[in-house]
Amino acid sequence: MNGQKVSIAYFSIEMALEPCMPTYCGGLGILAGDTLRSAADLKVPMVAVTLLHRKGYFRQRLDESGWQHDEAAEWRVEEFLKELPPRVTVTIEGRPVHLRAWQYEITGVTGSVVSVFLLDADLPENAERDRTLTHYLYGGDTYYRLCQEVILGIGGVRMLRSIVVV
Repeated sequence: MNGQKVSIAYFSIEMALEPCMPTYCGGLGILAGDTLRSAADLKVPMVAVTLLHRKGYFRQRLDESGWQHDEAAEWRVEEFLKELPPRVTVTIEGRPVHLRAWQYEITGVTGSVVSVFLLDADLPENAERDRTLTHYLYGGDTYYRLCQEVILGIGGVRMLRSIVVV
């Protein structure tokens, strides 16, 4: 974070960072991405936290007969994001869930940067079911969503404290 003091932390379950990065689903993600780009343009001292969704997205294509087919939208996280060394833990039903963060930077027209930290639970030290908690945007049931909110809220604050000068 280059020693920059940050005064605003923006949390959203989805953020449109780049069209080729499946980190958003629709309006909320577009609004979050536009907010972050505006903050970078206006030199607002801000960071953002979201979840790293690896799965659940698809592309549609039509075959020669006009039938629609869904194809998994694969993306290589490391081509767009930088993995950061800090690890934090949240507790879900008495189990520790370990998290890492990946960083993406939005550079505004003024050269100001807003860092976005994408939280990821897909780590070998987590139980298999916990590894999938950040895989899907709006996937699963209310339990899955509650776990995601714990990761985003509590895990996000802990991660920011380990990374950013607040």
